Amino acid sequence: MWKQVFKATAVAGSLDICAAFIQAYLVKGSTPDIILKYIASGLFGKDAFAGGFGYMLAGLLIHFFIAFACSLTYFLAYHRIKLLRNNVWLSSLLAALAAWTVTTRIIVPLSKIQPAPFDLAKAAMAITILFFCIGLPVAVMAKRFYRSKAKGG
Repeated sequence: MWKQVFKATAVAGSLDICAAFIQAYLVKGSTPDIILKYIASGLFGKDAFAGGFGYMLAGLLIHFFIAFACSLTYFLAYHRIKLLRNNVWLSSLLAALAAWTVTTRIIVPLSKIQPAPFDLAKAAMAITILFFCIGLPVAVMAKRFYRSKAKGG
């Protein structure tokens, strides 16, 4: 299972960070280095924005750690929660909602990032990105893994 969790993490984490880079550039003109430093600032505070490659790498590692936590949680829950096995689209949406909720309501408030006020349009965009970049790939990969495992593969 671990190999599949790491594969799901690599795919979902890469899709999600690319989506973050594209969205930030289109909306604010922000470059990838700023996005990675923003992620790192959750742990290191405002010093991350004045730093260089080390903070960017830390931001990328933090991002992939969160993607790993999402993937692992989904894989562990898959065989315990029937709903996840019944409908990939619905389970992807649930995974996206869970990832958004944990990130915005637990991780960000516990970090050194000042939480932004709730904005429905921004929340809907974030959840949509999480649906396609985290939820869907992880759900499909988990389904394939458990299906092949059931067939003896």
